Amino acid sequence: MQQLKEFFWFCAGVNRSLLNRCPTDASKYTGIGAAVFFTGVLAALSGGYAFHTVFENVWWALAFGLLWGTIIFNLDRFIVSTMRKNKKGFGREFLTASPRILLAIMLAIVISKPLELRIFSKEIDRKLITLEEEIYQKEIIDLERRYTTQLATIDGQIGSLKAEIVAKTEKRDELAKAAQQEADGTGGSGKRNAGPIYQIKKADADQAQKELAELQALNLPLIADKQQEWDALFEAKQTEIANLKRNPWNGMAAQLQALRILGEENTAIHFANIFIMLLFILLECTPILAKLISGRGPYDEMLEIREHFYKNHNIEKLAEMDHNTYEKVKGYSTFPGN
Repeated sequence: MQQLKEFFWFCAGVNRSLLNRCPTDASKYTGIGAAVFFTGVLAALSGGYAFHTVFENVWWALAFGLLWGTIIFNLDRFIVSTMRKNKKGFGREFLTASPRILLAIMLAIVISKPLELRIFSKEIDRKLITLEEEIYQKEIIDLERRYTTQLATIDGQIGSLKAEIVAKTEKRDELAKAAQQEADGTGGSGKRNAGPIYQIKKADADQAQKELAELQALNLPLIADKQQEWDALFEAKQTEIANLKRNPWNGMAAQLQALRILGEENTAIHFANIFIMLLFILLECTPILAKLISGRGPYDEMLEIREHFYKNHNIEKLAEMDHNTYEKVKGYSTFPGN
């Protein structure tokens, strides 16, 4: 138990020789050190899980988790060990500790997110399936939209070419009908004969037929080419859709997005996320808050005396060195010839 207690003292960053002389403060710094240590353990678990989610390698996850936990442990130990209990009141101490508290809050948020993902992993996995399907369908829609524009353009060109033929055919039929009616007396002059009027109308119908044949000879090959281009483009679209793969969408960013959407859709998950984050913030800030709310004890008094002693000792040494230097310079100035 003594070794465990001394280990927690090390985690709290205290001077063990001074703390051994202040047994009344031993329990306080044991608790502070334990808080620092277990915060590092949680950070290691969180970082290891996050790294395993990204790279899916157990050994790399263990190595990174230990590294991340060590970094967080050292930061927390530094934060706690550099805080000093002074006689200026709680407000001044809190103001001095505010940057450390902000750093602790940021660390708590970073630590809590991977563990939140693990806690809600089942809900996130189900949501990822839905999101993956939505992404897949969106890719298909985007692909079809891209091809639809090109296919519609070709359809329009084919339609224009066919419309020209239809219009010319209708004109030919109209002129041929007028010539026929003139010939059988059902239209035009009303006389049944193949006279000059009929000959004029027949010539117009023959000219329309000639123009129709020329237009067909020009447009039908173009229509065939456009139809082949449309068929090739449509086949390319179907091939690209068939080759479209459902890429797994389960990385860290995807899980965070799924968790955010779940929080927006489910009030219980939303508040659970908030409380989990607040819990980690409280855990991360526990060592700092413990030092803030605890009274000034014998250890703090002795630590201040020790630091003040070293400070004054350094001042005395500097003053002595300055004095010796001055005396040497003064002595050199008294030499003959100076």
